[in-house]
Amino acid sequence: MTLLQLAGEIKAVRTFAEQLKHNAAGNYRLGAGILGEKPPVDTGIGKRGSAAVKTEPEIIIYLKDSFAYMHCAAATIDDAKNPIPTPEISPWPEGAGTRLGVAIEDCVHGWDHYGQLAEYLRMNGIVPPASRKP
Repeated sequence: MTLLQLAGEIKAVRTFAEQLKHNAAGNYRLGAGILGEKPPVDTGIGKRGSAAVKTEPEIIIYLKDSFAYMHCAAATIDDAKNPIPTPEISPWPEGAGTRLGVAIEDCVHGWDHYGQLAEYLRMNGIVPPASRKP
């Protein structure tokens, strides 16, 4: 029996909107770690993202702006391999992460959630845009 054949619902998972807000919060927090500053916006409690961001347009802006912020943070990475203070959401042990390592961590985090979002769409009968035929 597969997961899709199981009766009942899958509990304790983020909604599509919560996934987007979570990913944005990660971009902001990890980008801030690379830059050595505090996130420029509210990233919420835990890994949820800002509670003030509620509507679809607000969530899309929050997410797009988080990618722009991470892009700016990644652009500052140079050849230095100096350890940086570990961002609070990072699994790196304190003093073990580098700016490049944190940027790679952000990429992996985004890819993980992209896969979850694609599956979420498919489970709801929607073909993800990247999988649609031209």
